[in-house]
Amino acid sequence: MPGFTMTDIETSGARIRLRHGGSGPPLLLLHGNPLTNAAWHKVAPALAERFHVVAADLRGYGDSSAPEELPDHSNYSFRAMAQDQVEVMAALGFRQFFVAGHDRGARTVHRMCLDHPDKVLRAAVLDIVPTLDMWAAMDKQGALDGWHWPFMAQPSDFPERMMGAVPADWYMRKKLLKLTADLGHIPPEVWAEYVRCFNEKTIRGSCGDYRAAATIDCELDTADLGRKLAMPLLVLWGARSRVGRRFADPLAVWRARAEDVRGGPVRSGHYVNEEAPEEVLDWFLRFFGG
Repeated sequence: MPGFTMTDIETSGARIRLRHGGSGPPLLLLHGNPLTNAAWHKVAPALAERFHVVAADLRGYGDSSAPEELPDHSNYSFRAMAQDQVEVMAALGFRQFFVAGHDRGARTVHRMCLDHPDKVLRAAVLDIVPTLDMWAAMDKQGALDGWHWPFMAQPSDFPERMMGAVPADWYMRKKLLKLTADLGHIPPEVWAEYVRCFNEKTIRGSCGDYRAAATIDCELDTADLGRKLAMPLLVLWGARSRVGRRFADPLAVWRARAEDVRGGPVRSGHYVNEEAPEEVLDWFLRFFGG
């Protein structure tokens, strides 16, 4: 990401690694599992021509820190992850901002919109439906396709030992290739960064994330079922992704949670911002007002 500055910001719960650059309205970008802020390398430079772009690692991922997991998993909930990023933006001088997330980053965005509606002006979620809807769709085929959801949610340190017992490159290929046709969309230097960051710390942090998604996140989301997001929400998904295949109308799913929903499919698998960056960039520029 040429022209971006890399830095660390201490929040009330973690140390967050991020890159930021460009000029214009602030736009926060959040990645998915098992990736890092480098997942935005194909769209962030172009966005930085019109926005001040902040691409951050979630707590437990990339080069962000991974605090010791609490018994109730609350410090790996999407609420905790959202709080990190709100504090990051405040430290950079941004009281309000745009935000977009993919995969786990998108779930963080959803919770951020619920917990901090005064901070988020517009939001985009890429290739997800709400967490409760994902668990509700976890039938036999859903469990086979999304095996990492129940596996990584197992009590510590069972999944950590299993994932750490194989080479990071091997595991990453198995994990990503179940959600996309090939890995040709990832340049070698970006792949090397993903593999470098998939270490003991990230395995521990990401399993904490998935344990929270099976427990406290469901409790928080159930408590908020009666609330609808008021800010405009962009919903994009891969036409060949699991969301695109298993949910007949993802926009309808999100309209039960938000008042102003627009978006549609892009020609990709799960990793939409890396597989179809031109389409994502076009949607973002029109939606965020670039």
